[in-house]
Amino acid sequence: MKILITGGTTFVSRYAAEHFVSKGEEVFVLNRNSRPQSQGVHLINCDRLNLGNKFANEHFDLILDITAYTDEHIKALLRSGVSFDDYIFISSSAVYPETNPQPFAENQTCGKNSVWGDYGINKLNAEKYLLDTVQNAYILRPPYFYGMYENLYREAFPFDCAILDRKFYIPENGDMKLQFFNVSDLCKFIEIIIEKHPSNHIFNVGNKETVTIKEWVELCYKVAGREVEFVSVSKDIPQRDYFCFYDYEYVLDVRKQNELMPNTVSLYDGLKEEFEWYKNHQDSIYNRKPYIEYIDTKLK
Repeated sequence: MKILITGGTTFVSRYAAEHFVSKGEEVFVLNRNSRPQSQGVHLINCDRLNLGNKFANEHFDLILDITAYTDEHIKALLRSGVSFDDYIFISSSAVYPETNPQPFAENQTCGKNSVWGDYGINKLNAEKYLLDTVQNAYILRPPYFYGMYENLYREAFPFDCAILDRKFYIPENGDMKLQFFNVSDLCKFIEIIIEKHPSNHIFNVGNKETVTIKEWVELCYKVAGREVEFVSVSKDIPQRDYFCFYDYEYVLDVRKQNELMPNTVSLYDGLKEEFEWYKNHQDSIYNRKPYIEYIDTKLK
């Protein structure tokens, strides 16, 4: 296939680009060339909002849109003259209001989520424009991505604590639940969509199992070869000052995904692979948060 991937230099888009290159596909990446490019890709060096005639008479078997955050991002690409067979947009579970009944299902009413704010609304507007304009488009709504090339300070935080053999300061009893999706499973599901072209065009994606934050931290320490000792932190302390997730628990209904792809990477195996990568790429984290400094100065 000839594939256009928006982005291609960080986390999800980089992993996807390298995945499809490894499968022998012809991969083009659209970015501003501000970071190193992966081997084997064809760079289209441009701002996606100022495409000019970059795509005049250009055809792709698949557009994999990972970096669209607003409807303007979608409009600019579709108005560039590009033609394609399939279009897959990576949206977000932030399109579901927190007041919806859980688990969130694809047929629920979407709208503003007070935790994610404009991010979710902008993703929703992008979804609506794409579905109104492109009949054969697919929308994927993930929970938290994780895996190789992660550039946010999430798994890296408990990894750091484990490497330093530190106690882990956890919100209350650590029973808040999280849902994850490995980037390798995302690529696998994209391949299934292209092969099967299911009649449903909106999918929640993610592991069918949820874990508590305590279980998640325990796994992060385990793959680093450490046992964790927890220190409970009162709810009175703002969680985001010392912990890497918001105080927000939600679960996606992923039964439609499971009908097509019943198995996903185990969280242990996915974290183990990520940790092995992270050990040699600790400088890849974007905007490393001062959680450890806060703990040492405010909580100890």
